[in-house]
Amino acid sequence: MVIVTYTAAVCMRVIMDYWKVKEDGVEESLTRAGKYIGMIERLLVFLFVVLNQWSAIGFLVAAKSILRFSDLSKAKDRKLTEYIIIGTLLSIAIAIITGLAYKHALQFLNGS
Repeated sequence: MVIVTYTAAVCMRVIMDYWKVKEDGVEESLTRAGKYIGMIERLLVFLFVVLNQWSAIGFLVAAKSILRFSDLSKAKDRKLTEYIIIGTLLSIAIAIITGLAYKHALQFLNGS
């Protein structure tokens, strides 16, 4: 859980800081909302991987995409769109890899 939340948040910040993207209306955003949304997203994806609910991951990505579509269509900023897509895919990849590693470790410890 710590890897998927706090450790992944630090990794995401380091990687995503490579691309400095200025968002319009940042003052209207909740403080550190992106960080916490990412943590919750990774926790859910991790849980779905552990429970073998792969279709739920697709549903989560689709739901997030629908919610973000209006923000991105208003912004009409290609850099911001690319930044969000990279962040989302990286976040989901970290959660899936961590979930698969967790499942593999459990199988190894159980001797199966």
